[in-house]
Amino acid sequence: MSPTEALAKKRTRRSTPGDPTRAVAYLRMSTERQDLSPQAQRAAIEAWAGREGVTVVAWHEDLGVSGGAALEDRPGLLAAIEAVRAEGAGLLVVARRDRLARDVLTAALVERLCERVGARVVASDGTGNGEGPEAALLRTLLDAFAAYERALIRGRTKAALAVKKARGERTGAVPYGWRAEGKRLVEDVEERATVVRACELRGQGRSLRQIARTLVEDGRRPRNGGQWAIQTIRRLTLPSNATVPLG
Repeated sequence: MSPTEALAKKRTRRSTPGDPTRAVAYLRMSTERQDLSPQAQRAAIEAWAGREGVTVVAWHEDLGVSGGAALEDRPGLLAAIEAVRAEGAGLLVVARRDRLARDVLTAALVERLCERVGARVVASDGTGNGEGPEAALLRTLLDAFAAYERALIRGRTKAALAVKKARGERTGAVPYGWRAEGKRLVEDVEERATVVRACELRGQGRSLRQIARTLVEDGRRPRNGGQWAIQTIRRLTLPSNATVPLG
């Protein structure tokens, strides 16, 4: 059973609505843009909470995670939805609607899971908030445009990579465990040690989330210094990675 299915199965409809003066905040960042940084999102949410007289009772985040990632690959978002129920909150708040998801189905699923426990999803910028049909339509349009923008970015990236490839230049991000030296990739001993450790843990039967927690406990973090994304752990623990020697 996937984490999403388990979350849905665990939920029972709350007999009374959640407290609208209590909110759980969710932050997501997949780029290095300062206006989308966790600090900027947190500041926007705190300012909104002050204006609205809302207490933020819990904060959860997914760093380095695409808005198109499936819900089961968003541990921070899953934890935020669970916190809404556990804290009796009436609101799940994000800085902007596209921080929730850049996928229409994922956004709709989060809305439904929150509705089942008497809560609503709101954005601190106010766009799409409300309970009427007009607000619901605007949220749907925002989700569709977020998905469209994501598709445009992917298309532009693909075209740019094709140009670089035609010029004989290296394309794509530098894989974890390696570093770029000119046009060559050379092994990064420290990162390779982290890859080997992750593969060892996977070989012991640990889940991807258990591996992520253990790596952080060991002092091994991703390049952005945040938390490990589940899809990153999945890539690190591919069988081919386990066989690469350490220098």
